[in-house]
Amino acid sequence: MILNPASHPAPDMYKVMSGLIVPRPIAFVSTISADGVHNVAPFSYFMPICATPPLFAFSVGQRGDGQKHTLANILHSREFVLNIVTEDIAEAMNATAADVGPEIDEFQLAGLNPADSDLISAPRVAESLSNFECRLVETREYGNSPRSYTMVVGEIVLAHIDDRLLREDGSADPLQLKAVGRLSGSTYCRTTGIFDLERPVA
Repeated sequence: MILNPASHPAPDMYKVMSGLIVPRPIAFVSTISADGVHNVAPFSYFMPICATPPLFAFSVGQRGDGQKHTLANILHSREFVLNIVTEDIAEAMNATAADVGPEIDEFQLAGLNPADSDLISAPRVAESLSNFECRLVETREYGNSPRSYTMVVGEIVLAHIDDRLLREDGSADPLQLKAVGRLSGSTYCRTTGIFDLERPVA
């Protein structure tokens, strides 16, 4: 099969991309609204960009009635927390994907506990084993309405890492983290069944 995006329906291209570009890590982003309401939501169009400074990007799709609450909150406060989704909180993460009003505290909706951040006002997900306090660097718009997206670039200003994840050399052990990845539709994956490939020396 050969698919030409110029003539193929956009929803079908989304299905192909999300089913073949896998597994994708999940940015579980927590924010606070101008009215002080806590918000947390998952985004699987997510990637690291740079380590010096520590930058990453995630993409927010347009809602039918305008901006998603996460994006509106970030544009207002210019800060947010990136929380890592683990097996223990996968069900709670999924609960926050419900389309609810901006007055709903999604921490309460999902049975998650907010924890104070040190440098920003947005709360961390207490149950996550790793949280990154972030400040907004920039946003960029892509695509055509009603399937347009906003890419959010954030800089990590403080990292919270559970001591159980740390190896003696200072690296984090992904097997101890037990992160969850996104496949397509309602299907997710675990970070198990790993194998090693040593980088060759020329």
